[in-house]
Amino acid sequence: MMQLKFIHVKNTVLLFVLIGISCGNFSKNKSESQVQSSTHVIAKSQDPHKDKNIIVAANQTEKYLPLLKGKRVGIVANQTSVIFKNTDHTKNTHLVDSLITLNVDIKKVYSPEHGFRGKADAGELVAHGKDTKTGLSIISLYGKNKKPSLEAVKDIDIMIFDIQDVGVRFYTYISTLHYMMETCAEANIPLLILDRPNPNGHYIDGPTLEIENKSFLGMHPIPLVHGLTIGEFAKMLNGEKWLENKAQCNITVIPVKNYTHDTFYSVPIRPSPNLPNDQAIKLYPSLGLFEGTDINAGRGTEFQFQRYGAPFLNNNVFSFSYTPKENFGAKNPKHKDVLCYGEDLQNDNLQNEVSLQWIMKAYKNATDKSKVFNTANFTKHAGTAKLQQQIEAGLSEKDIKASWQKDLENYRKISVKYLIYK
Repeated sequence: MMQLKFIHVKNTVLLFVLIGISCGNFSKNKSESQVQSSTHVIAKSQDPHKDKNIIVAANQTEKYLPLLKGKRVGIVANQTSVIFKNTDHTKNTHLVDSLITLNVDIKKVYSPEHGFRGKADAGELVAHGKDTKTGLSIISLYGKNKKPSLEAVKDIDIMIFDIQDVGVRFYTYISTLHYMMETCAEANIPLLILDRPNPNGHYIDGPTLEIENKSFLGMHPIPLVHGLTIGEFAKMLNGEKWLENKAQCNITVIPVKNYTHDTFYSVPIRPSPNLPNDQAIKLYPSLGLFEGTDINAGRGTEFQFQRYGAPFLNNNVFSFSYTPKENFGAKNPKHKDVLCYGEDLQNDNLQNEVSLQWIMKAYKNATDKSKVFNTANFTKHAGTAKLQQQIEAGLSEKDIKASWQKDLENYRKISVKYLIYK
């Protein structure tokens, strides 16, 4: 297993200096890892200083403002799309607000699951509308219109994608990325990706999606934990020709400074309503599998993805109990207002792997096993029907994980080609 290097994430001074380069088109700068002619990575600057603080791409305005000059700009963004203003990242300015202040001509905002301000429940319909603060039109990329139409981008010269991801296949922001890349390719619109660290980017694990189980919860033959940043993932979509009709999207990635896949990154803003802290993000790949069952994974409490429980789990085995209630991000959680028995994992020290111990324990100790799996939904989350079959058959976690290894090894050989960060 990799050793995590813990560093403090500190602020940098914003540089709003326009460098004198041509802004008419994306230039072919020397890229760090150029896979296709349609994929560009703005080279990471050599830092002569000893300070190795993480600097997200949005803070590196000197690298991308020239690309926006004189352009009609669209932006795929949510509440995590910010420029940080202080050393502990507790203060920030939203990227949209900052760009408007800098006279960038933003035409539209395109919002993913949970909405532009990140307040919608998982799976909740997010409608088109207007941002009350800026008056900008908001085009929803969730619900019936997951892929933006050509009409929705007809007045856009360049598209920005800046969203904090957590590196898990069924976390839908990478599916939104896929569809936006397809539309941009069809409309011949370049896509500028402002990269952010992947808090689960230090390992690769879990079952690999079988393409017959493709859905918005997983569109590609990748493991449950894929180990890539948004920028790297976009490069892989191009390089593996996974877009419709093997289309190539003209992407430019602004990398994170001072980041490697061994670097610990504490996400300062909830990437979605039910991932409130680092512990939830760390456990999400494992406890997220409960989303495909009738077992609650902490929604309706303040410890989302840090506990699990259901009224049909044996209370002689599970001494911990809680009652899900309506709250922020969970208007109607599983087993709302019903006492659930399960486990509290807020102090668990899981590292570097997907754990099946909890879902296997829950199934083994369910008083009615027929109530555990919501089969079609579980298969979408797992990416394979085999995992439910293996759990029901009583296979050990060791044996189940052994069945993943060939696919994981093949994926590592593919994904290494698209790494920006080593």
